[in-house]
Amino acid sequence: MSWEIYGAFVAASALVLLSPGPTVMLVTSYALSQGRRSAWFTATGVGLGDLTALSLSLAGLGAMLSASAAAFSVLKWLGAAYLIYLGVRMWRRGETPGPAGGSQVLSGWAMLRRAYAVTALNPKSIVFFVAFFPQFVVREHAVFTQFLLPGATFVTLAVANAVLYANAAGSLARLLGRPGAQRTLGRVGGGVLITAGMLTLLWRQE
Repeated sequence: MSWEIYGAFVAASALVLLSPGPTVMLVTSYALSQGRRSAWFTATGVGLGDLTALSLSLAGLGAMLSASAAAFSVLKWLGAAYLIYLGVRMWRRGETPGPAGGSQVLSGWAMLRRAYAVTALNPKSIVFFVAFFPQFVVREHAVFTQFLLPGATFVTLAVANAVLYANAAGSLARLLGRPGAQRTLGRVGGGVLITAGMLTLLWRQE
């Protein structure tokens, strides 16, 4: 991969990652309800989730999902159901920082695990990797080695993007530290996750 192609890949990846989606919504919601401490846990989950989705894509799952409507639908429903489940939990339990809202504080492992699941179960990510990555590969060269650098780059950018969103939202949460405002943020975050799940269900494979 030439430096010109790599530069185009980095620019395209950054634009894709900056666009809000289910993963960004989850990261932002937890930052609002749990504070800036959530940033590194959710970002790690996002990185591992993208690494899993990328690995599955390169192994052929993405091609299968593109060709099989049934397989795509199953994965889409699983991802959407998990988003809605998390949204309902956040809405009902008011998962806000203990000192501010007096409610449940999530463990780092719980936030990491949920961020991983939402990212890895997003069928659009897998199909995107299959459609996007080959655009930056030169067929005359070894394909596998060409995927190593862009793959590592994409995962790194995904982690940095999650940290950026989480820190920005966490700073806002500290400004809105009153219990009433925290409860509102919990409900807003839950509503966002539920909406993301519904949008995932409505998204159709092209």
